[in-house]
Amino acid sequence: MRIRLALAVAALLAAAGAPLAHAEGANGLSVDTQGFLGPGTTVTLSGTYRCLDDSKGPVFVSSTLDQDGRSTSIGGTRAVCDGHLHTWFNTSTLKESVFRPGTALVRAALLQLGTSDTGLPQPGFLAVQDADVTLRTVPAR
Repeated sequence: MRIRLALAVAALLAAAGAPLAHAEGANGLSVDTQGFLGPGTTVTLSGTYRCLDDSKGPVFVSSTLDQDGRSTSIGGTRAVCDGHLHTWFNTSTLKESVFRPGTALVRAALLQLGTSDTGLPQPGFLAVQDADVTLRTVPAR
């Protein structure tokens, strides 16, 4: 089911001409202008990223969806830090349907998990992006 949803979302994004702009040689992150509400309570957000160095710890693309006073984390994707532009998709199945088609805010971050002097994980932000998106319903197949 998730694979079908991801493929449907990818096709819709390709048709919409998703933005792919980042400065060469810099960490960067973008959020696509559309998010998708799948069958049941599935939410998919996407965009692009570029990161240069993960030698200090793994890097993830995290995203949060805000709409009408409700905020929920939507997945997290492990980033490949090779200096090339990559597409990210974060999908979550929520316990209840709290989002509706229409305008929402996505807060995305390129987050690196390093280690502090005490040996505990310490997050660091390589890039952050807030973006208004339009949530659309993806029909069940």
